[in-house]
Amino acid sequence: MDFSRLAELLFPDVTKTPEDIEASFPKRELPEGAKVTRLAPSPTGFIHFGTLFPALVNERLAHQSEGIFYLRVEDTDSKREVEGAEEDLINTLAYYRIEFDEGAIAGGDNGVYGPYRQSHRADIYHVFAKQLVSEGKAYPCFSSEEELEALKVTDKKAEIQNKDWHSDESAQRAERQAAQRAITIEEVKEHLEAGDPFVLRILANGDPEKKTPFTDLIKGSLQIPENDEDFVLLKSDGIPTYHFAHAVDDHLMGTTHVIRGEEWLPSLAKHIQLFRYLGFRMPKYMHLAQLMKLEGNSKKKLSKRDKGAALADYRAEGYPPESVIEYVMTLLNSNYEEWRRANPDEDWKSFPFSIKKMNTSGALFDLDKFTDVSKTTISRMTAERVYEGISEWARSYDPEFSALLERDPAYATRILSIGRGGKKSRKDLAKWNEAKAYMSFFYDEIFERVDAYPEGFDKTDIKAALDAFADSYDPNTDNNGWFDGVKAISEKLGFSPDVKAYKNDPDSFKGHVGDVSNFIRIAVTGRQNSPDLFEIMQILGYDRTVARVRDEASKL
Repeated sequence: MDFSRLAELLFPDVTKTPEDIEASFPKRELPEGAKVTRLAPSPTGFIHFGTLFPALVNERLAHQSEGIFYLRVEDTDSKREVEGAEEDLINTLAYYRIEFDEGAIAGGDNGVYGPYRQSHRADIYHVFAKQLVSEGKAYPCFSSEEELEALKVTDKKAEIQNKDWHSDESAQRAERQAAQRAITIEEVKEHLEAGDPFVLRILANGDPEKKTPFTDLIKGSLQIPENDEDFVLLKSDGIPTYHFAHAVDDHLMGTTHVIRGEEWLPSLAKHIQLFRYLGFRMPKYMHLAQLMKLEGNSKKKLSKRDKGAALADYRAEGYPPESVIEYVMTLLNSNYEEWRRANPDEDWKSFPFSIKKMNTSGALFDLDKFTDVSKTTISRMTAERVYEGISEWARSYDPEFSALLERDPAYATRILSIGRGGKKSRKDLAKWNEAKAYMSFFYDEIFERVDAYPEGFDKTDIKAALDAFADSYDPNTDNNGWFDGVKAISEKLGFSPDVKAYKNDPDSFKGHVGDVSNFIRIAVTGRQNSPDLFEIMQILGYDRTVARVRDEASKL
């Protein structure tokens, strides 16, 4: 076979050489030890929660080493591509503060190693495909779409069976492969003149009985069977498969580390062979354990179809991006929580991330723990940041609430400052969609009474307490002063002004000062539990506070 002639027949319009392409992608000038990593999602649907795992590992490895982290969109599967998915992908990653140094952006590229969308790089792949053909390492396969689909199914079954070449099915594939390789120049020419489509297959030379030693940065030392499958490099539309595209792109873009899910381990033999055929230095690989969830008493992989898998859901519910990042970091490194307790005010990027601390068996996603982490994260935020987060969420998901917040930002921020700061900040919110209920009693338009007065107290006493408070409340007194006033009201009405005294002799009192304070709290806020009542009344102001108390008293 004249491979040079075959290459010209298949790629007559390709005039550039691999050297020409290499010259347009110069070697990156980076500090010694700097890592170049990438996130390379496909726009075939929503972004999965598990996408943040490789994203953060990539980001940390690159930026902790003064390297580069870039976004590459692997949009080579047009049949599965979902309209609007790429835009959603870019926007969602930006929302969750995944910071790229270069890569695909809305409407274009940012960086000199693009295009960063694989669908725009077909000419580049064809140059290297032509090289492989000219060296006798790849050949065309002319088949109908139906035949190609049938081959794909058969190949997938063989892969699942771990390439058991002793099975009849595998033997049939080996026989078919041999027949495909036997194509002649004359047959190729006839097919091309007839306009028949073809896929380009690698001409594998591996022996599956032999194994190649390989070191994975997570899995450790592995023994990988050599590849003898003639897998597809270019599809019939000229677009490459993942295998071929990622090898070419990672080489040209200077990728030093590839971080991906362990589901790609069965493909490793193909990639080892492909990098060797192309003459490229192989990047280091890190195959991450899959994110798990509990189902009954057993663990299973968190699937894209599982409830709570889509990142968009967490955005819609209002989990702050900081909370999501915090939680993922607790799953990625076993010592992150200990570090956070010792460094509550530090930026998460200050944490010394290490791949040695990663879970090799699969981290367990726990929504309850995630919610607790989010409460703690929000409690450490400033009132201004909380207001910003709630307002941004409300503009998209609750316009009515948004209008109230933006009517007076200073007022809303003052509300959110209650109990904030210090060593024991309140943990009232886990997500922004809880803010409306939490803040509702500050806004007359959405104020509603949630709790009734506790049972066991005479309504006459409750009314008397409310009337006395409305008559005596002085908004100019301090926290101690106003509570002294509540104590005086309690004592006058037969309630103990001292809780300890009440506990020592409960039969001598109708209740204690805490009960009277609770009557006032319910009258003012409509609930038995709330932040500091003194601060609430200061924010509401004298007129609104007294009006609510008198209104409640009139109903008793």
